[in-house]
Amino acid sequence: MPQAHVQETDHGGAGPERAGSGVRRLADRWRGPGIWRRGLLIAILAAVLGLLMLLHGQIPNRVGNLGSLAETFLPWFGLLVPVLLALALWRRSATALIAVLLPAVAWLNLFGGLLTDKSGSGGNFTVISHNVNAENPDPAATARSVAAAGADVVALEELKPEAAPVYERAMAASYPYHSVQGTVGIWSKHPITDARPVDIKMGWTRALRATVSTPQGPVGVYVAHLPSVRVKFNAGFTAGQRDNSAAALGRAISAEQLKKVVLLGDLNGTMNDRSLAPVTSQLRSAQGAAGDGFGFSWPASFPMARIDQIMVRGMDPVDAWTLPDTGSDHLPVAARVKL
Repeated sequence: MPQAHVQETDHGGAGPERAGSGVRRLADRWRGPGIWRRGLLIAILAAVLGLLMLLHGQIPNRVGNLGSLAETFLPWFGLLVPVLLALALWRRSATALIAVLLPAVAWLNLFGGLLTDKSGSGGNFTVISHNVNAENPDPAATARSVAAAGADVVALEELKPEAAPVYERAMAASYPYHSVQGTVGIWSKHPITDARPVDIKMGWTRALRATVSTPQGPVGVYVAHLPSVRVKFNAGFTAGQRDNSAAALGRAISAEQLKKVVLLGDLNGTMNDRSLAPVTSQLRSAQGAAGDGFGFSWPASFPMARIDQIMVRGMDPVDAWTLPDTGSDHLPVAARVKL
């Protein structure tokens, strides 16, 4: 009877051999002198990006406030790093790969600390700041939403004169003490004294100062809405009026006699913006000290920058966060501190 012969094929070694040959082919593509010559343009772009982040303070503001504009959106520069990395790998360029390390390290040096959750427990004083939008279609709903968060002090900015009574009525049950000065206001669960406007050189009132009498002692509370900035094709980043107001606000805070101070407001600038140094050099950012992430607050539909700030002196932030959308074009920002 004829016997069938079956030819056996050993597939066990073929897979690893093929994988090994694939690795060798990939390695061969990276070998040779071209690995250092390729991708020079990518390497140059990476170096420029890294230097822009490392030396952002040296970008001049004399022409269109370019320095402040770059510093406003500085965190987003990091999105270019993976793009440059992908291009370097596509070009198989060792020079570009090494160059990409510069912007990657620069970004981590600037913002790496914001990638971790620094929030803690405890604290005995909670504050909220919210630009409610002068064109808010439902101010009562916005007021109820903010009041429901239960903060000790709430600061509201961009209050239209005709809308201020709506906020006052909606928040009266939760906050027995309040003061409205111009287009900014403060609501408190604790007594308020010495509430008065702060002149930030605008011609009308967009800042106030008040003493809040907490069980742990008096706290000087500042509420401010600095002028808006614009990016114009023929003028660049128009921030001159805001910068003048920041200088005036800084002078008012430096003259404050109370040891415990909190600033709440829409500063129309980020903590990286050098033009806010008259204010930021005196106070500590609650988001930077105790927040989780970047805490972007504007625009509410797709937050790209944190221009709404809570800053303190003489107290320790333990937590900072943003609240859900209330119908305004800004998100409310909140912080809990230990007095």
